[in-house]
Amino acid sequence: MDVSRIRALRGPNLWSRHTAIEAVVRCHPDECDLGLLPGFEARLRARFPAIGSLDPLRHEETRSIAHALEFAALSLQEQAGCPVTFSRTTPTVDIGVYQVVVEYSEEAVGRLALDLAEQLVNAALTDTAFDLAGALARLRELDEDERLGPSTGAIVDAAVARGIPFRRLTQGSLVQFGWGSKQRRIQAAEIDRTGAIAESIAQDKELTKKLLHAAGVPVPLGRPVSDVDDAWAAALEIGLPVVVKPQDGNQGKGVTVNIVSREHLEIAYKAAREFRDDIMVERFLPGHDFRLLVVGDKLVAAARRDPPQVLGDGVHTVRELVEQVNADPRRGEGHATSLTKIRFDDIALARLATQGLSADSVPAKGQRVVLRNNANLSTGGTATDVTDDVHPEVAARAVAAAQMVGLDICGVDMVCDTVLKPLEEQGGGIVEVNAAPGLRMHLSPSYGKGRAVGEAMIAELYAPGDDGRIPVVAVTGTNGKTTTVRLIAHLIAQSGLRVGMTNTDGVYVNGRQIDSGDCSGPRSARNVLMHPDVDAAVFETARGGALREGLAFDRCQVAVVTNIGMGDHLGLNYITTVEDLAVLKRVIVQNVAPSGTAVLNAADPLVAKMAAKAPGEVIFFAADAHHPLIATHRAQGKKVVFVEQGELVAVEGNQRQAIALAQVPLTHGGSIAFQVENAMAALAAAWALKLDWAVIARGLASFANANDNAPGRFNLFSYRGATVIADYGHNPDAMLALVQAVQAMPAQRRSVVISGAGDRRDEDIRQQTEILGAAFEEVLLYQDACQRGRADGEVIGLLREGLRGAARVEHVAEIQGEFLAIDTALARLQPGGLCLILVDQVEEALAHIAKRVAEG
Repeated sequence: MDVSRIRALRGPNLWSRHTAIEAVVRCHPDECDLGLLPGFEARLRARFPAIGSLDPLRHEETRSIAHALEFAALSLQEQAGCPVTFSRTTPTVDIGVYQVVVEYSEEAVGRLALDLAEQLVNAALTDTAFDLAGALARLRELDEDERLGPSTGAIVDAAVARGIPFRRLTQGSLVQFGWGSKQRRIQAAEIDRTGAIAESIAQDKELTKKLLHAAGVPVPLGRPVSDVDDAWAAALEIGLPVVVKPQDGNQGKGVTVNIVSREHLEIAYKAAREFRDDIMVERFLPGHDFRLLVVGDKLVAAARRDPPQVLGDGVHTVRELVEQVNADPRRGEGHATSLTKIRFDDIALARLATQGLSADSVPAKGQRVVLRNNANLSTGGTATDVTDDVHPEVAARAVAAAQMVGLDICGVDMVCDTVLKPLEEQGGGIVEVNAAPGLRMHLSPSYGKGRAVGEAMIAELYAPGDDGRIPVVAVTGTNGKTTTVRLIAHLIAQSGLRVGMTNTDGVYVNGRQIDSGDCSGPRSARNVLMHPDVDAAVFETARGGALREGLAFDRCQVAVVTNIGMGDHLGLNYITTVEDLAVLKRVIVQNVAPSGTAVLNAADPLVAKMAAKAPGEVIFFAADAHHPLIATHRAQGKKVVFVEQGELVAVEGNQRQAIALAQVPLTHGGSIAFQVENAMAALAAAWALKLDWAVIARGLASFANANDNAPGRFNLFSYRGATVIADYGHNPDAMLALVQAVQAMPAQRRSVVISGAGDRRDEDIRQQTEILGAAFEEVLLYQDACQRGRADGEVIGLLREGLRGAARVEHVAEIQGEFLAIDTALARLQPGGLCLILVDQVEEALAHIAKRVAEG
């Protein structure tokens, strides 16, 4: 078994909507049927018994080692606690080669699971040992490191429940919600609106107390201290007991409370200095420690925090009792578990001493032994939900404290006997406010019910009904994608929205190019969705990016499929037929929002069949108003776009809108059939987005097929009384469309300049000149700047082969270099002639042609 070409599919893909690891697995002949490997399944299940509980291998008619790898990778993740359910193994056209796809929740974990699964399968093949416990431990540890913490995870889960898209921006807790101009960002439990000044104030405990005191909020007295002697002096000034803590701290780090002696204070001061140099001493308020969570102007959760403690049984020592408590599976070292292990350090020993105990003391049965007065969960404390008990005056004080500091999300630490009465009545006070508060105690309290704090934070970011999405239009097909994308973007821009666009020419935001090259993949689309100046997005969605990574979005508002034809990289990545290609292109249709629209070419049977997979409505388009699908769809009162009496017509039920083709310069009065199709597709997409018809008409009329608007897409020039057309067509279907358009244009003599892309099949390259040979008298061949794996002269040789038997061709020449070929063709061009130049380096070639035209 050989495992290769491992890819991470980070969005909806050919196989499913799940994120997944995809690998190509090559099996030896005897590995293609597990029946030829006696004892293999028994050895596999002996090393990993949990794989047997799935009983998956029995469901395959012919089971292979690749299937075993698939289920091992899935089951290892399941046993490690990862929420995964989907996997698939598919044979390819190559005998013994399979594509294995396994869902992951964290990419690094999915990759490790596949690697460990390969080791497991090989161990079963060779009858050698496999450390299952070690493998699962590695997966669990990596999963804990990679996945979001409980606070951020709860907020993300709440967003997902509301249909709000999210993207992790770092391996930490920085997350973006929404797209484009509707995006918001959080870092843990802190939102993008929180100011740096407010956060700085919250970290300065002394300044916080001054501000709260000025607002009439009860706070304990205290002051900063310079050293341990000054700390003891401050304690005596304030009056024992006191609290020692870092002046700039969080999560209870370095905080010691209820200090009643100099010895205890010295230990506390040393502990605080481990975290910060600036230390403060303040009066200890007796009572319980409460954490109140304020989101916006509301109290959304409250918990009583109790310090870490053990209960004596008259048998075990304090140290042994702590070990027993820490054995609770709910307790861990970090924040991934609902509880944290109790720390048994100098502070714990000092607290024991105040109770007349040591680590080796055996407390009496029922004796409560406190290990810390600090009740933070991060030091081993517990939390009890008291949200329903909070007195309105107590809640108002917490909200006032948050607003005085300027925090949108705030954890307010309060000490009092009870939250059932106002603070002033019981001598309680607010001891601290915290930016980016931990949510763990509210999500999964030790006692009581969890609170929907993630939902509250999302409600602070987005109003009810707002899903943070901007309109996204995805366009795919064999030909016409780029022109259609550009035209749709132009129509949307006419409505006043700022448009982000990706295509094979680059990335554009609000009309400005921010990246160049072929940007029709998911990476460029994700960049657009991150841009804050984008109100709507239009993406050219190429097959390569969809195969490599999946889609950049979970769903789109509109999916447009122009056509499915031969020559679009067939033979690559196991996409060998147009039917395979249609299944891949269909991915955008399958991932249209239920409230969205699929715009489909009714005249292309493979495209039309995609309607059955569309979750939302369908708009069919075709030039023939009487096409059976158009007629049927129209009769059902559904939306259709067609050509009738020289007009682009859109009909739904009794409603009819029409735009004269003479007013659509892209189509040259309707004479260029493939541009008419592109215009219909764009019109239908704009209709699906509910753009005003006046806006659509104005946009179609103002979109000229010029170099700067649609470079390389049937760009027309007039040169010395002849017509010159530049186009980026590069497959047989494009050649057929171009020939049809050229033949509709009058010309005394026709010539073509062509090269070929080396990453096509031999038959696709030959077929291009076979088609062109029937329409042109002169053919000039040149070699692309990049041969894409072909030897020099190989592509030109295939193009020459395609011209064999071309009766119309009178002259064939091979030219070295694209620009020399252009110059040669222009020099041979006579008045009344027509020259089609199929460009390779689009921008450079168009600039070169424009220069020659200007020179006359």
